[in-house]
Amino acid sequence: MEEHTHDHAHGCVHDHDHEYMHSHGIPHSHGHVHENQKAVINRLARAIGHLNKVKRMVEEGCDCSDVLIQLAAVRSALDNTGKVILNDHIRHCMVDAVAAGDEGAVDDLCQAIEKFIK
Repeated sequence: MEEHTHDHAHGCVHDHDHEYMHSHGIPHSHGHVHENQKAVINRLARAIGHLNKVKRMVEEGCDCSDVLIQLAAVRSALDNTGKVILNDHIRHCMVDAVAAGDEGAVDDLCQAIEKFIK
């Protein structure tokens, strides 16, 4: 079988790898469980709930100010989720990557932070 994943010491799998693995029935293995995985999943569920509410509000013709306030709640929920992921990534994934000598992990993190804070 042809290999389509990037073997990073920090255990991350890129989006195109997920697509290939999913389409070919290959189970995803991240290599470790994140300490805050359950908290992240709960926060994402909350953000999805806020976003669904925004959609309903727009469909129902709610006041624009109210929609904007709800959108602010979505943004806040996503930003806070990102902070939890970033904290976990630095404390665990990056520590493991540096210990394994994966200097590219720092570059990957810098690029991810740049995209996250735009």
